[in-house]
Amino acid sequence: MLIKLSKPATLNTYVQPVALPTSWAPAGTKCVVSGWGNTMSSTADSDKLQCLNLPILSFNDCDNSYPGQITNAMFCAGFLEGGKDSCQGDSGGPVVCNGELQGVVSWGYGCAEPGNPGVYAKVCIFNNWLTSNMAHYAQIEK
Repeated sequence: MLIKLSKPATLNTYVQPVALPTSWAPAGTKCVVSGWGNTMSSTADSDKLQCLNLPILSFNDCDNSYPGQITNAMFCAGFLEGGKDSCQGDSGGPVVCNGELQGVVSWGYGCAEPGNPGVYAKVCIFNNWLTSNMAHYAQIEK
């Protein structure tokens, strides 16, 4: 889903655009995930934006955590030992790696559970769709 704003966002210290990825970031790449969701499986702190540094995990680690459930449009990021993760209420939030939007918070089992890292939509898979739709709607505006 692409959301078209009724007017341009006001850019400032807290609101900035993020670039689409030029390529897929490899396992081990350090990223930042952010959201207003729960900080634990059962609590909410939705008035405070949370940010977490986490690494992209290998496909094998991801598939071992969720056998047969990971497609080429998904990736895992986080810590296999648990303790830090995106959580309920963060869905749709960004995963930014080296200034590029590599992922979107999607799903996982619980929050920060050992052996169950977060699963994210892989944005580079959708680059053509995103750029095509943005160009289409930009033309309509003219």
